[in-house]
Amino acid sequence: MGGLRQNGGMDGIAGDGAAGVRGGAADGLPGHAVGEVPGHAADGVPGGAVDGVPDNVVVRPVLDGELEAVAALRWQWVLENGGTPVATRGEFLRHFVDWARENAGSHRCLVMLRGAEIIGMAWLAVVRRVPSPRALERASGDVQCVYVVPAERDGGLGGRLIDAVRELAREAGLERVTVHSSSRAVPVYSRHGFAASPRLLQAPGGGEARSGSGGPADPDPVRSGGSAGSSSPCSPGSFGTSRAPASGAAGSGAGSGSDPGSGSGSGSSGS
Repeated sequence: MGGLRQNGGMDGIAGDGAAGVRGGAADGLPGHAVGEVPGHAADGVPGGAVDGVPDNVVVRPVLDGELEAVAALRWQWVLENGGTPVATRGEFLRHFVDWARENAGSHRCLVMLRGAEIIGMAWLAVVRRVPSPRALERASGDVQCVYVVPAERDGGLGGRLIDAVRELAREAGLERVTVHSSSRAVPVYSRHGFAASPRLLQAPGGGEARSGSGGPADPDPVRSGGSAGSSSPCSPGSFGTSRAPASGAAGSGAGSGSDPGSGSGSGSSGS
């Protein structure tokens, strides 16, 4: 399967132009078409109300023609938190679209729409892991850039995005999914299946830490169910590392054992 186990047919970015991938594998990861996210519908057709959320809101894989709108959300996120862009808006949009197409095999984007308008996004970054005699094909994931526009917050939509990303991870057969959360977002992720792991550690690399938001005091860009917490994996302040199991077996073969909490996650979600 090119590295990820297929569970029910949803093991990659949607074909038919989603994120620039049309069927074949990219970066060694499966390129098969995804099915619809449970509780939602494919191709932008409403899938019924979920947890009180109106049925005109859907979550599905991004289409190639929507990447610029997703880039605009990323730009808006920085500005609403007082961040200072390093490029003009036009330069950033072009760079973002090119980057998303080039990295579609490893970074899968889901968008949330109300009608025809994109009101939110969430990303799943997939990292291939070292094979083990007990598991020849292994991968893990990292939740990144969960965002809902300000006018749509406090209505449970952030949690719906988190659930959709976790379902994508389950269908891809990932061993686990991690998230670097702001302190205020921890309760939200906890309600949606994440738990802190004392063995999932992080250390600074050689590059300067730059995220898409303005700074450690940024308000989180997602609210879930009216909670004070929210999902802001791209916020640089007060990071905590949590993980949630996916459907894949965590057969690491490493000295730390094979339970889902052993080993490292797929990387920072501040990118």
